[in-house]
Amino acid sequence: MWLGIILVALNGFGATPDTLPKDSETDISFVSRFDGTTQRYVLWMPEGIAKPDGCGVLVALHGHGSDRWQFIRLPRDECRAVRDVARKHKMCVIAPDYRATTSWMGPAAEADVLQIIEEYRKQYLPERVLLVGGSMGAASALTFAALHPEGIDGVVAMNGVANHIEYVNFQDAIATSFGGGKKEKLDEYKKRSAEYWPERLTMPIAFTVGDKDDVVSPQSVIRLANLLTSLGRDVLLLQRSEVGHETNYEDACAAIEYVLQKAAKDR
Repeated sequence: MWLGIILVALNGFGATPDTLPKDSETDISFVSRFDGTTQRYVLWMPEGIAKPDGCGVLVALHGHGSDRWQFIRLPRDECRAVRDVARKHKMCVIAPDYRATTSWMGPAAEADVLQIIEEYRKQYLPERVLLVGGSMGAASALTFAALHPEGIDGVVAMNGVANHIEYVNFQDAIATSFGGGKKEKLDEYKKRSAEYWPERLTMPIAFTVGDKDDVVSPQSVIRLANLLTSLGRDVLLLQRSEVGHETNYEDACAAIEYVLQKAAKDR
């Protein structure tokens, strides 16, 4: 499962280009315009980048039970792939908490990610903005892209879910995030289910799924991928018959590279 929290020492923006560490990371706080609370995200930059100005950015959304440090520091394949592809293409990584270790992209998390992206675009004028996530983060990336397609140039969803109405796991956490259970908030669950809004998903998307995944069934993502393909969208589906709830390093890299390539052609 996509679980785990890790604490790290921070390297701040106070370093000059001559003294930058191999990779630099800054833990950033901001006041959410949604409710005035203080929220956090990490801005990670690969070696050789002194400023994020103009660099493309991967917005990495953590899995259930983790936090903003997952994609920044964890050694698991999906996280290493994000960092390595970012290094290769001289991109930055933004890793938000998006409200909770069990967020699932409810209204508050949505508002925070939207604020981060809007303010980052305004300040740094990134070449492109891609969403990438695993498990809960993949579901959240699909939800956000369906709600705010105008702000996203591509999506990588690894072992995610595209239909919250039929999804049965982690229901207590999802109900907390969405403001109620399915009986009370069915419209909210549909609103946050990317499978119901294929017309909004015009950006390149890559999916990875495992047929033996018993944490997040791959069926809703497979249906969405096939539907988007029938609509003529740029879609990559990496489906592994003997794999469970994980994506290996090679597939994670291939998925990110596919979206980067297609997003570059779309500009």
